[in-house]
Amino acid sequence: MQHVKESFDVVVCGGGLAGVCAAIAAARNGARTCIVQDRPVFGGNSSSEIRVFPQGAANYNAYARETGIISELLIEERAVNHEPNNENGRTNSVWDMILYDKVISTPGLSYHLNTSVHAVEMGDAKEIHAVCARIGNAEIELTLQAKVFIDCSGDGILADLSGCEWRMGSEGRDEFGEPHAPSTANAEVMGSSIHFRAKDMGRPVPFQAPTWAFPYEDPDVFYKGGRVPHDPEGGYWWIELGVPWDTISDNETIRHELTRHVLGIWDYMKNKDPDLRVKAANYALDWIGQVPGKRESRRIMGQYLLTENDLVNPPVFEDEIAFGGWYIDLHKSGGLLAEYSEQSVAEGEHSAYMIKSYVAPYGIPLRCLMAKDVSNLLMAGRNICASHVALGSSRVMGTTALLGQAAGTAAAVALSHAERVNSISADTIAALKQRLLRDGCFLINETNQDPLDIARFATVTASSEAKLSRIEPAEQGSALDGAHDSSELLTERRGQWIAVSTAQIEALSVCVSNLTDQTQWLAASLAAVGHIWEYVTDTQPIIASTTLAVPPGRLQWIRWELDVKLTQDASAGYVRLDIGAHHQLYWHKAASVAPGMVAASDMGNGLMRRYGNGETLAFQIEPAQNCYPAQHIVSGVTRPYRSTNLWRSDPSEGMPQWVELAWEEAQMISQVEVTFAGHLLRDYRFYPPLSPDPQCVKAYELQAWMNGEWMTLEKVSNQYQRRRIHHLANSVSTKKLRLVVYETNGDPSAAIYEIRVY
Repeated sequence: MQHVKESFDVVVCGGGLAGVCAAIAAARNGARTCIVQDRPVFGGNSSSEIRVFPQGAANYNAYARETGIISELLIEERAVNHEPNNENGRTNSVWDMILYDKVISTPGLSYHLNTSVHAVEMGDAKEIHAVCARIGNAEIELTLQAKVFIDCSGDGILADLSGCEWRMGSEGRDEFGEPHAPSTANAEVMGSSIHFRAKDMGRPVPFQAPTWAFPYEDPDVFYKGGRVPHDPEGGYWWIELGVPWDTISDNETIRHELTRHVLGIWDYMKNKDPDLRVKAANYALDWIGQVPGKRESRRIMGQYLLTENDLVNPPVFEDEIAFGGWYIDLHKSGGLLAEYSEQSVAEGEHSAYMIKSYVAPYGIPLRCLMAKDVSNLLMAGRNICASHVALGSSRVMGTTALLGQAAGTAAAVALSHAERVNSISADTIAALKQRLLRDGCFLINETNQDPLDIARFATVTASSEAKLSRIEPAEQGSALDGAHDSSELLTERRGQWIAVSTAQIEALSVCVSNLTDQTQWLAASLAAVGHIWEYVTDTQPIIASTTLAVPPGRLQWIRWELDVKLTQDASAGYVRLDIGAHHQLYWHKAASVAPGMVAASDMGNGLMRRYGNGETLAFQIEPAQNCYPAQHIVSGVTRPYRSTNLWRSDPSEGMPQWVELAWEEAQMISQVEVTFAGHLLRDYRFYPPLSPDPQCVKAYELQAWMNGEWMTLEKVSNQYQRRRIHHLANSVSTKKLRLVVYETNGDPSAAIYEIRVY
């Protein structure tokens, strides 16, 4: 056995998305970093070994997609991967290679794949001195020393070896007053899954299950348990097992049992179910996963324990470093052996249980990532300090990737400030939050306050600015012919967020259809809202209300004369136009998404949820609103939130379009950082393969005013990423900087969220 000793600033244990983002973030921020992964590929549950596509807050909240390193990776995946990725089981090795390339291309980042951590060396004062690991099939024993360690192993291996307190199972309802918690504490955890994938062969393909496959005969297991095999191509999340097995020590048993169940389920689909056997007739098994994807095991105790209360009524954390927004997604511990796998799915999307499970985006504090028992240990991933119920939301990979980037950045920033990671000062936490923002992350309660960003002190102008006026409905020939889109029927109250820039609103109009032969009456109201995720319906001040007459007819514009004055706060943000439920009227969707204009549906209990898939509803506001001004590129926020925070050029004026920053005195500029529009509205899986976001700028030029003319600093083509950093070869002295957009990836407007200048 060969023994090798290595020394780093930061060692990250675990190579899932939390670990990858932690390691990249630490290295990018100046820490010599090593990532250790016990599998041959990076990605964890998202890798081609397990094939769960990363999801997060944007699946339920428009414009809530995670940004930063995870966004950079997923944008690249959609741009170069040929595979549609809208269901589990589709992930392929293209994703593995994107992660691998990013790791090995990051300066200051070392890696060890196929390497398992099995011991730790502890120093004084409850501090890890080194981890001991073994490289599989290489007969090499590693001793990896570091100043800071980050446990992204999922199971909390490093924390357990170093003596940290941890929990496993569910807290009782009395401990934290969590509505989703069971009445008494128990040891049950969510189970593990494996996926399969089938291939359409274009001709009938027989299947005979092996004798050891699990026998399925009862259709109620599927149709009453919320486990309908809707797609013969496979990838069902509900192929899940946990109790009576331990998700850590019985992992191999669970893998075998899951394989038995996959073969039994496929046998049921191919040979027993009268409908599924027809749908699956031409399909053949192509792949069965053999690495269980875990949902839950150890949760390491830190300096703050996140609970359901922090998700439902989010406090403002001074050390907020990430956000979540997936619903409280708790699976039955028995999985396939239980009556149902997930109550919300079994009872339906509009059930009372599902309604109480939704959450708007919420902040997560750094203290959840700080191990309370070891001074130089951080956690990121599903093993952070959270209750079982809170884990139901925070465990998804979009969120864990943000936690990873936060942990890696925190480690590097703490080291640069000569502070311990378990006792970071308030000033260093403030610097950490600003660093996360600069690196592309979003924090709910933080804006860009970077004193080194001289763009914040510039005067900003643009070639043109888009106005918000009429958002036309989709050209529905079917609607004109008498058909209609049933999803547009006003089965419940709906709200449309409208960005405003003036104190006066003269009128609002909606495009509706009345397919009856009589005039119908439609309730309407206008409310002031603080931001686009303010889903509570009964607390905002009502500005005005009325009842609108809708005569028979299709695609009609119904005008509401308002002539109301808004408060100063409301006139710089959003109002929400609510239209009441009416089972004979249709409020039509817009032909295209108007950036930052979200819609929501009433789901009862005084709450709303995102309408549809993030669509905008057809409306008109008078007068036209200047809600995409150039000044927004220095608003300090890089997505729609309390306002649109976006500069958007007038779509009627064509290209090129430009935005300009000017200073009274000449500035020495060496770096320009740009955040473009796009990649925010929905989960990445809703974007087609080999395709960038149409809103994102494709070709542009960075110019400086020098010697009485505009001089080109850099020219870029085939751009599709959300962020672009320009390190100028030579610093320039100038009073004016301009970004000229020549082409987008399809949108008629140039659009930019932020420009930073250093």
